[in-house]
Amino acid sequence: MSNLERDPQEVVCAADDAGQTELLTGRAVPLGGPRAMTVTRTLPHVRRRMIGAWCFVDAYGPETAAMRVPPHPHTGLQTVSWLVEGEVLHRDSLGSLRAVQPGQLNLMTAGRGISHSEESAEGGTLHGVQLWVALPEQHRGVQPAFEHHADLPVLEGPEYRSRVLMGGPSPATAYSPLTGAEVAVDGRAELPVEPGFEHGLLLLDGAVTQVPDGPLLYLPPGRERIVLEGRGRVLLIGGEPFAEEIVMWWNFVGRSHDDIAAYRKEWMEGSGFGEVRGFDGAPLPAPELPGIRLKPRGRVR
Repeated sequence: MSNLERDPQEVVCAADDAGQTELLTGRAVPLGGPRAMTVTRTLPHVRRRMIGAWCFVDAYGPETAAMRVPPHPHTGLQTVSWLVEGEVLHRDSLGSLRAVQPGQLNLMTAGRGISHSEESAEGGTLHGVQLWVALPEQHRGVQPAFEHHADLPVLEGPEYRSRVLMGGPSPATAYSPLTGAEVAVDGRAELPVEPGFEHGLLLLDGAVTQVPDGPLLYLPPGRERIVLEGRGRVLLIGGEPFAEEIVMWWNFVGRSHDDIAAYRKEWMEGSGFGEVRGFDGAPLPAPELPGIRLKPRGRVR
């Protein structure tokens, strides 16, 4: 999924280890067009820009508005597509063509540069989450790649069932210590977690006492378990606090203003990101860069 804002702002953050839970309230972002869907963006947030290496969380639905995101570029990140209901068709400049359905993972590693499109059928219900993972410096220039995982590992415990998207037993490629899972809760569950990770929880459906509907709940490092009570599904993300400073603007993650300017120039000139074949429409043009230089920052504002 693309950041389709007409005037995307630089993501500015600074290190902080306050040790407090936070509710990160999302903002509505239209994906473009008179009938297009609107997503709720909880990361990046005005207070907190990352949870581990997770740097972008868009939740959408359930609704019947179709998703139609034209070809657009990415660098320095991985895109993670996770559905609760419906189907989304992915095309990319590697030649990948793959629909993702609930319980399956589409993972695209942009690395040095890739472009892709996403669309859903008219009239069907769509409900899901799109996430980005920032690549650490030593891996941000890797070759672009696409993975589809239809059979993900499931971990079970008293009153919960967890399908692991990334980290731990998941076959999905990860470049930093992190976790991602859809957790179904039926009663009172205690989830074991890595104490060195910070975590985020997003309610997908049902009702879970500790996770309100809408905001992303942030939990700082230092806990060995997370208690959840109720009946519903939550998305759990987490990882080691990301130590590097990054610049995140539009659909690019870089390390400097010059990185971002170069990526934008390449995209507008039609070089560096390949071609998405089969999409019925023109690629997205990049917005204008802001009038000030973009600065690399840490993970918290």
